[in-house]
Amino acid sequence: MADYKLIPSRTALVNVDMQNAFVEGTPLAAPDGVALLPQVNRLASACREAGMMVIHTLHVTRADGSNHGTMGELIEPVRAGYINEGTETAKLHPGVEVGPRDIMLYKPRYGSFTGTDLDQILRSNGIDSIIVTGICTNICCETTAREAGMRDYHVFFPSDGTETFPAGGLTVEEIKKATLATLGVAFAKILTIDETIAAIRTNSNQPGVEAVV
Repeated sequence: MADYKLIPSRTALVNVDMQNAFVEGTPLAAPDGVALLPQVNRLASACREAGMMVIHTLHVTRADGSNHGTMGELIEPVRAGYINEGTETAKLHPGVEVGPRDIMLYKPRYGSFTGTDLDQILRSNGIDSIIVTGICTNICCETTAREAGMRDYHVFFPSDGTETFPAGGLTVEEIKKATLATLGVAFAKILTIDETIAAIRTNSNQPGVEAVV
């Protein structure tokens, strides 16, 4: 497992797709999406207190569906327009707390780096590490973590910081277990939200001291 050090001044939180469509009330929603909100808000608050960048991504496709691509072929709710620009379901869930300096990043695909300027935002601000939270664990969150790893970012992936829905005969917990196992081997440092917050606060309160998480 990766032995990365979490250095707040060089780390950003990438909170993935906490939109109405994925949090509750649609065929795309994670069963425990609402329960994830306070966890993500707590971590984001700790990041802001430490002066870290907080980025909220929104998976949004064109209003006319012209860039659905294979996502539309594979996923009926995408084809039906649940994440089309301008729809209520594509908006950020009102339960997500957004700070005045938080960045909203609109993305057309699962990964937060594909078709966006996320890499430029991070590198322009001297950031070489990201924390990934949000929905869904094994789709947009995992893809973002993999994309970041392949760009040589240090990735921190809280085991209790993402949610997903059952699929392929597997339960949510089975999917999470497999996803975390793969990411932990080759792409990310797996930790809990409490461990992440503890590292952020330790390193912020004691300049020059780096806590291993």
